[in-house]
Amino acid sequence: MVSSPHEAMHRIFQEYPGLFSRVSEVLGVDIPPPTSATALPTDLTEARPVERRVDTLLRIETEHDGPFLLAIEAQGKKDPRKTASWPYYVSYLHNRYGLPVLLLVVCQDHTTAEWAARPISIGVRQWQTLALNPLVAGPHNMPVITDVAEARKDLALATLAAITHADNPDVGAILKTLSAALRDTPEAIADPIVELTAQGLGNRPAAQQWRNLVAVDLSFYKSPLSEEIRDEGRAEGRAEGLLLVLEARGIALADETREKITSCDDPQLLRQWLNRAATATTIEDVFTGE
Repeated sequence: MVSSPHEAMHRIFQEYPGLFSRVSEVLGVDIPPPTSATALPTDLTEARPVERRVDTLLRIETEHDGPFLLAIEAQGKKDPRKTASWPYYVSYLHNRYGLPVLLLVVCQDHTTAEWAARPISIGVRQWQTLALNPLVAGPHNMPVITDVAEARKDLALATLAAITHADNPDVGAILKTLSAALRDTPEAIADPIVELTAQGLGNRPAAQQWRNLVAVDLSFYKSPLSEEIRDEGRAEGRAEGLLLVLEARGIALADETREKITSCDDPQLLRQWLNRAATATTIEDVFTGE
């Protein structure tokens, strides 16, 4: 099953095709900036073989060096099958479009990034028939951006950097910088940034830090995702408040009752419980009518 970080790590290039030219600079590869970019079908299936799909595929136009194809793969862990599928992708795309092909692999941990960066060689011991050298972006080479002015200069790169550093001990500072950079950003620009960052962090502890930042630092910002985040924050706050009220009134809680309260994600229901707790003498009074 495809995870949300997997989707964010390649979908960000669909939202911001020009991001690759900045990433290539970070990776030390001289790729000219694009003049335009077109998303192409990601289905690489032939008539009879097994279905194969690349995560994101872009046709990049440049001013002086001509067009090339950029195939982007989001990789969450080592996968030995990729040593066969990645060369297939590149060969198939080169044959289908007749254009140079670059493969970019985006990772969130050092072990996977190190594995993905290894050249893939096809041939015999005496002669290498085909060699593939993926470009790899991950926590080992993406910048740690904790300066608000730097983040504002390139929000797309700052977002990718935050996603790739999801497990960094300083991720809180990284996310705080990104949220601060978004404060004066038009909603149409901030919308995909907020969504991709939340998606890219997945279920890591940093995801909750980002949700808290969106709920507080970006309280002005309105979108389905931000409202969902704020609803979750309100639910969590009401659950904590309810527990404090019950404790103050001397009402003992069984473990299963405490779990019922802390796991509830319905702000309205929690509000009802909180109102009842103000006058309740037993825990049954709080859950009256259920």
